[in-house]
Amino acid sequence: MSVEAEQKSNERTASESDSNRQSPNQSLLWIFRKHLSLETETAWFVLVSTLDIWMTYILLTTTDNIVEGNPIAAFFTDRWGASGMVKFKFALVAFVAVAAQIIAQKKPKTARAILVFGTMVVVIYSAVLFVRSG
Repeated sequence: MSVEAEQKSNERTASESDSNRQSPNQSLLWIFRKHLSLETETAWFVLVSTLDIWMTYILLTTTDNIVEGNPIAAFFTDRWGASGMVKFKFALVAFVAVAAQIIAQKKPKTARAILVFGTMVVVIYSAVLFVRSG
């Protein structure tokens, strides 16, 4: 093999290894390209929970005679106001959504049941409160 051919071969190998090497930012992008397990169920759970949090926040900040019905959320509301309740509830939503994704790796039916049950609890509880309010 001539010296010139060997240099071209070495250059090709070096450029191929550079193109296969990823920057730290690119190495994490696969997370966002991959579809989540139970995307639809997770999206519904997060949407319904967000609407519940939003409505609770509005009621707590605009109405004097409304109190938080969840005793744990009421603790956060009493200590840190409505913003404390919002942070607590969003942390809880994130925990359930992440836990369901982890569970879905081994038991997708169980994870789906958790998300659907969580969504239905929020919807039914909100409907009951709405009917009771008048």
